[in-house]
Amino acid sequence: MGLNERIIELAAAYRPLAVELLQEVIRIPADYVDRDPDDGGDPSCGLSNHEGPRLEYLKRRIVEIGAVANPEDVDFDAFGNLRWSVEDPTDGVSTDDKVVVFLDGHTDTVHALRSHWLEATGGIDAYDGLVDADALDRDFLRGELGHLPDDDEWNHLVWGRGAADQLAGVICQVVATKILNELRSEGSLRGVRLVSYATVAEEDNDGGGPMHIMRRALADASPGQIPDVVILTEGTGDAADGACAIYRGQRGRMQIELVVTGRSCHGSMPHEGLNPLEYAGAIVKEAADRNASGEGFLTDPFLGRGTRTASWAKLDTPSDCAVPERFTVRFDRRLTAGEAPEAALADIESLASVQDARSAGLTVTVGIPTYSTPTWRGALPDNEAVYAGWTTPESHGVIGTAVEAYQAVVGPTIPAGGTQGMLRQEARIGGWIFSTDGVGYPLPAANPGMTVPDAKQWVTAGGYTHPPMFGFGPGIEQNTHKIGECVDDREMQHAIALIARFPSLYAAQRGTP
Repeated sequence: MGLNERIIELAAAYRPLAVELLQEVIRIPADYVDRDPDDGGDPSCGLSNHEGPRLEYLKRRIVEIGAVANPEDVDFDAFGNLRWSVEDPTDGVSTDDKVVVFLDGHTDTVHALRSHWLEATGGIDAYDGLVDADALDRDFLRGELGHLPDDDEWNHLVWGRGAADQLAGVICQVVATKILNELRSEGSLRGVRLVSYATVAEEDNDGGGPMHIMRRALADASPGQIPDVVILTEGTGDAADGACAIYRGQRGRMQIELVVTGRSCHGSMPHEGLNPLEYAGAIVKEAADRNASGEGFLTDPFLGRGTRTASWAKLDTPSDCAVPERFTVRFDRRLTAGEAPEAALADIESLASVQDARSAGLTVTVGIPTYSTPTWRGALPDNEAVYAGWTTPESHGVIGTAVEAYQAVVGPTIPAGGTQGMLRQEARIGGWIFSTDGVGYPLPAANPGMTVPDAKQWVTAGGYTHPPMFGFGPGIEQNTHKIGECVDDREMQHAIALIARFPSLYAAQRGTP
């Protein structure tokens, strides 16, 4: 039996293990969210900067199931990311000559909204998953989620907050490294050093974990530490186009903070004040109209158009019977290729409603907020909320090898004519709608902070340089952040298989000695 067949066999055999691990990492916050903080409780357990219990569990299980050769091969970095590595020390390839493959998936989730799950779904808890199959409101779930398989295939679904975003992807990394470790003698790691990261704080600070890795941990790194390729395990399924595609890019993102400061007074005498809420409302409306018309936005043939939406607000007011003092609103600005943060700020500055507010005597500031919340390990990110988009050219060898891996260990296992959820026999190449940890890997091309050998074939564009990256993970994008979030365990099996097959294929394609 060849390596392809062995990987297919083990990915199928370990699917129940993957489901077990996923259900537990979804469930873990239930032990903390309702417990008093004085008794070790944490109402934010599982959210950004509160991933500790989940990561401690994963660290222990990675050793127990044999996903590393030695216990010391898994640990936390200074930022709080969980890091584990596998390689074949007997393959005769020196450390600096090995192809370095990074796996990346984030372990934080958005708020569970637990009280709404059972009420809305009838039988699903945000942490405990399916608790009453007979009570499921299938009509609600089909209306809420982007895609669900046929009713007779629901036994393949794992439910709960984070199932599709991105805990299933992280579990695929764990099980894939177990397979790679087990098949070392059969060439699974020949010429490869694989480093897997379960990162933190992605939901609040996209790519914060990789930013620490690339800008701090790998500063002045040797070639044997610098990635040749990054595989992102964020879900690569689309409700219309199919599950488990190979994604090769995404738009960037930034936050724009608009602060309108007026003059507070008693609500019975509004003429005595300057109302920042009312002026800011006009600004938000004009910004929304411009977004709807596309004015001030570029369009890229692959990544699509840039967008902007108001995403957060705070009102500073003495009471509900007063003219407020200050109104702060943030815009989520998605940056397509060719769009720069400076231009996005200038676009808000140019709004007529901004000028109207200033002319009326209000103070209006437009800027980029800084993310400074400490991680669960106490590290301070202190980065501007600007997250670079990226594209790996379809012609790059990394994408060709990903397709080859798909054709070797995924396509042959998908029966013709069957629904298999949304899985396809042929590889589909696309890009994400939303953001991923990938935004943390680009470095300024003029000063990347490390010497990257040409042999690593990094991609340079738009003032940034980054390792070639692609995504392959379980989960439908349109199912994330929703009540009833779920993932199909068949997608997990195939993501595990591709992740396990890619490294040695790419090393061979690169001609690693």
